[in-house]
Amino acid sequence: MMLPPMTSVASSSPDDAVRARDRLDRATASLDPPLAVVDLDALDANAGDLVRRAAGKPIRVASKSVRNRDVLRRVLARPGFSGVLAYALPEALWLASGDDPVSTDVVVGYPSADRGALRRLATDATGAARVTLMVDSVAHLDLIDSVVPPGQRAELRICLDVDASLRAAGGRVHVGVRRSPVHSPAEAVALAHAVASRPGFRLVGVMVYEAQIAGVQDAPANRRVRGLAVRRMQAVSGRELAGRRAAVVDAVSSVADLEFVNGGGTGSVERTAAEGAVTEVAAGSGLYNPVLFDGYRAFTGRPAAFFAAPVTRLPAPGTVTVAGGGWIASGPPGADRLPVPTYPAGLRWLPTEGVGEVQTPLRGAAAARLAVGDRVWFRHAKAGEVCEHVDELHALAGDELTGTMRTYRGEGRSFG
Repeated sequence: MMLPPMTSVASSSPDDAVRARDRLDRATASLDPPLAVVDLDALDANAGDLVRRAAGKPIRVASKSVRNRDVLRRVLARPGFSGVLAYALPEALWLASGDDPVSTDVVVGYPSADRGALRRLATDATGAARVTLMVDSVAHLDLIDSVVPPGQRAELRICLDVDASLRAAGGRVHVGVRRSPVHSPAEAVALAHAVASRPGFRLVGVMVYEAQIAGVQDAPANRRVRGLAVRRMQAVSGRELAGRRAAVVDAVSSVADLEFVNGGGTGSVERTAAEGAVTEVAAGSGLYNPVLFDGYRAFTGRPAAFFAAPVTRLPAPGTVTVAGGGWIASGPPGADRLPVPTYPAGLRWLPTEGVGEVQTPLRGAAAARLAVGDRVWFRHAKAGEVCEHVDELHALAGDELTGTMRTYRGEGRSFG
């Protein structure tokens, strides 16, 4: 398949790119790539901007977009952040465990069918008080009861996952992701009654995540028509969802006293936080600000996570080859899932090869100034997935490395 080449989008001017590259190269001169760096100055600035955008509503950190306990602790220590939105139950148990947990308020953002983890949670009173499970059907309750019957376990905290997608034409048109089957207030209150009527469960929250607004760029580079179409869709979807979310919360609140109503993501923080029915917003990608979050009108983040690959070949004039580089993001296959060569500016991967498992050819004016042993800095398309490739992030503050921050992988943890 022929793919269009991608180029750097991180720098506002050539001089900025030169300074940014020199800073990274100098700080990591004694290290051998491949390696990854987290720029703490940029991370902190992004965290502050998220808090500003949330306008007083607490931000629950989406751990899938971080995957590093040190970074999670750093962010959660800041005013404006509270709690974790985990992506797997074993991860949630790990983050909430011990005398010094990352958080004592961890919501699992997706239903779990991990029987072993459910058993550990159900037989751990401390974990059961700190971790909230996500459900969107009675089948999830049945599974939990089959693992540990209600009379033999601690009471489990439950959050309802309500579908936020836009449905039109009698349901024939679906805009958004395929998540929960619960869409209407009537469906939500029916599930709420099912939870409330069963022993061993306590309904404490509702989550309504609008992926079609929070996770879709509304101003993608060089795609003006698409940007206009996305903004129109998001305006329509946002109006519909605001009314429906309020109705869902009102209906479910008649069944249970809710502790939280979670919504949004990095791309929709201010829009979601403005809704009265929402008590907290979720965000995570905006901390690292990967490539897929460059194209939003509401905010401009600072790239905070980079990885470096060494130049190992000079196969032709104007072309260099780096080792590895194929750190491809999840999602629909396409050029926007590939990492972007960022420093030195002006490099692009070849459309016939893309980024490779063991090597990546790059072409551009900057190639003539690179030698074997030099490094090329990339930005990942998504946020936390970069941490699946390295054991640690080298922490950069100012112009100096201040230490390392072990990733989940570096701590021997993998949660899929």
